Amino acid sequence: MSQLESEQEVAAVRAFNRFYTRKLGVLDQQLLKSPYSLSEARVLYELAHRHDLSAKQIGTELGLDAGYLSRIVQNFDEAGLITREPLPSDRRQYQLALTAKGRQTFAKLERSMRDEVGAMLAMLSHDGRARLIGAMAEIERLLGDVSAPLRPATLRDPRPGDMGWVVQSHGAFYAREYGFDSSFEGLVAEIAAKFLASFDASRERCWIADIDGTQVGSIFLVRHSDDVAKLRLLLVDPAGRGQGLGHRLVGECIAFARACGYRKITLWTQSNLVAARKIYQEAGFKLVATEPHRSFGQSLIGETWDLEL
Repeated sequence: MSQLESEQEVAAVRAFNRFYTRKLGVLDQQLLKSPYSLSEARVLYELAHRHDLSAKQIGTELGLDAGYLSRIVQNFDEAGLITREPLPSDRRQYQLALTAKGRQTFAKLERSMRDEVGAMLAMLSHDGRARLIGAMAEIERLLGDVSAPLRPATLRDPRPGDMGWVVQSHGAFYAREYGFDSSFEGLVAEIAAKFLASFDASRERCWIADIDGTQVGSIFLVRHSDDVAKLRLLLVDPAGRGQGLGHRLVGECIAFARACGYRKITLWTQSNLVAARKIYQEAGFKLVATEPHRSFGQSLIGETWDLEL
């Protein structure tokens, strides 16, 4: 990464932070025109939702300077918002708790926050709200604890806009990982368009894998003949990996094909798609044919895999 690119990225993050803090009303360290700073509101939140907290615990978990936290605690104590008792194990440390006045104060602040955020979300369409929540979840995932377990993906039917995501995601992923040219994205677009134009709900299905409103995977099962179904467009985004999502998607296809009365599922893939081939093999598919070809700007070996049902 060049110095210019690094500076531009840092500037973009800082610009977003300024925008977001303005949007939430926390500039000048005042939250929603209340007498409390953002840090003070965070301390109130922790005390309202957890018990037996010491000042040291709060400071450590919220990343607050000990001197600054001490001033917050002193102000809350003088205002009658908290009680503080020396810990039996260490008389130098205090256990904090909200008083009745403190709980009333927090409840009022919480209502203001809920109303403010609700009003902001009400300005957006249903799709806009879903995209916003999904983007927030992605930021949290990227900047959060990488060792934390992933939220499990939900498998759902496609919604308006999902087919565009399928096309774009396949095009970008295969260009980045395998050097495929735009003709591959064109093929995906044709498959998606045909699915929409001639969809037979009794014998065909598309599943979209979703984590917190963000698409992270897809798979299609379409009619090839009366007895044969075709598995197409399996994709698991990097954001959805690590939870066996590819196996889940293929498993849904197999179960649906059996319920529809198909006798076989067939699919076409490439020999260099190692992860996908492993999923198919573990699901019981057998490699039945190979053929070298030149497609998508690459020299490839196409493979046909079948699963007898």
